[in-house]
Amino acid sequence: MQSHRTPYPAEFRRKMIELVQAGRSPEELAEEFEPTAQTIYTWVAQAERDAGKRHDGLTSVEREELNRLKRENRQLKMEREILAKAAWFARETEALPDKGFVKANQAMYPVHTMCRLLEVSASGYYAWLGRPPSQHSRSDTQLLVHIRQIHERSKATYGMPRVRAELAMQGILVGGKRVARLMREAGLRGVRRRWIITTQRQERNRPAPDLVQRRFHATEPNRLWVADATYIPTAAGFLYLTMVLDVFSRRIVGWGMADHLRTELMLAALDMALLATAPPCGDSSFRPGLPIHFACIRAALPRHGRC
Repeated sequence: MQSHRTPYPAEFRRKMIELVQAGRSPEELAEEFEPTAQTIYTWVAQAERDAGKRHDGLTSVEREELNRLKRENRQLKMEREILAKAAWFARETEALPDKGFVKANQAMYPVHTMCRLLEVSASGYYAWLGRPPSQHSRSDTQLLVHIRQIHERSKATYGMPRVRAELAMQGILVGGKRVARLMREAGLRGVRRRWIITTQRQERNRPAPDLVQRRFHATEPNRLWVADATYIPTAAGFLYLTMVLDVFSRRIVGWGMADHLRTELMLAALDMALLATAPPCGDSSFRPGLPIHFACIRAALPRHGRC
């Protein structure tokens, strides 16, 4: 592979240009000196552009300014990449990028540039690089081996709590913050539960009124009920559960389960609560086969409001 040729000195180029302007041909000079005839032609053409005699290219000043801007652009692009990686590092590990980040990326970017951007002393970095690892660092390295094994056995599903529990079962008692830190630095994370928004009121529907005014207490049973719905992840999918709780006794008076979260699931829990506490609401007009919640609501209405 041919090595890079050292540029000819500016004084030598100027002499070649003067000889051509004095009447010597580039071919004749190429036989006498080292540069090729094409190189001498290029020098002469550039000198004419600098003198304003030609307008088919950039002058030396313009070309130097263009090269300077290109160098600055490359430098800014590199600094932007470093800061983007540092931001990702801080987001994933929840720690400030410092000497460890510089060491991990020193093969890609200049050390002094990274130290300047991250406000890390370059001399301090090189001193840290030559310093032997501390006892705590060696202990972290050994602990990380166990953490990686547990994480791999769980098929990358265990987070900090389960990893720490597995370590305790192996007789390794460590703090949760230390396990979390080592997992962050190693890029290990467990599977996060996918939260589903189950309560979505349509804009055209009016919100339900707050009948109790946020006063959740009762003086006797069956005076105030509260209800809620949740979902339970299973191997077959989500199981939705609704419950009706008596505020006075804190007892679940009704519940319902289904594979959906539609209105009939809520009413099933209400039916169970009504049947368990007040069947069939004392309404002599109750007809068999009619949902109990409908009969009780119908019984509570004035007679002229029934249909």
